[in-house]
Amino acid sequence: MCPVNLLGEVETRVLGSLIEKELTTPEYYPLSLNALVNACNQKSNRDPVMNLNDNAVSEALRRLEKEGLAGPADAMDNRVTKFEHRLQEAFNLGRRETAVLCELLLRGPQTPGELRSRAERMYRFDDLGQVQSTLQLLAQREPPMAKMLPRQPGTKEARYSHLLSGDVQTPAPEAAPEAAIAHGTSNGERITRLENEVAALHKEVAELKQQLAAFRKQFE
Repeated sequence: MCPVNLLGEVETRVLGSLIEKELTTPEYYPLSLNALVNACNQKSNRDPVMNLNDNAVSEALRRLEKEGLAGPADAMDNRVTKFEHRLQEAFNLGRRETAVLCELLLRGPQTPGELRSRAERMYRFDDLGQVQSTLQLLAQREPPMAKMLPRQPGTKEARYSHLLSGDVQTPAPEAAPEAAIAHGTSNGERITRLENEVAALHKEVAELKQQLAAFRKQFE
């Protein structure tokens, strides 16, 4: 199953927060609305940091429930409604795929190295190769759930993004410094060549003037 509609920024944060708390603090999961609001507004492990209120989180929960991704948890104690994600039912992901997707939901595009260190509290990856293979599994699903973004100039690792909010549009990379230098060098060479040609023309004109003056003297 895949969400019919793409997730907005608040739904993404709510879903990521529910997944994170289930994996890192299962003793406090499912979450009450108040606990979920606090989880969404955490200053650690979040990018960007948000300041959501109860209404915004409640509305996001309603939209997530329509997509089959979250909803009220079944419990004997009905004094306080608690909420859970339903990612496993929706996508049937393994724990390592869930951990990587959770980090992408909470922090946005990241490199495999960043994902390995940040997801460690949810799943301990043996090496970068395991992170990359997990990202490939997400990317190869139908429809894809993650993709590799174009590498930015000056960076060693490509970043990956989730696709639950739609395809990620990245700005065209700026010209690499080497290309800029080469372009500057090409312009400099062209200017120098033109200056030399102008100087040669000046010299030819001066010589023609001298020859014309000498020719005139013959008839004086």
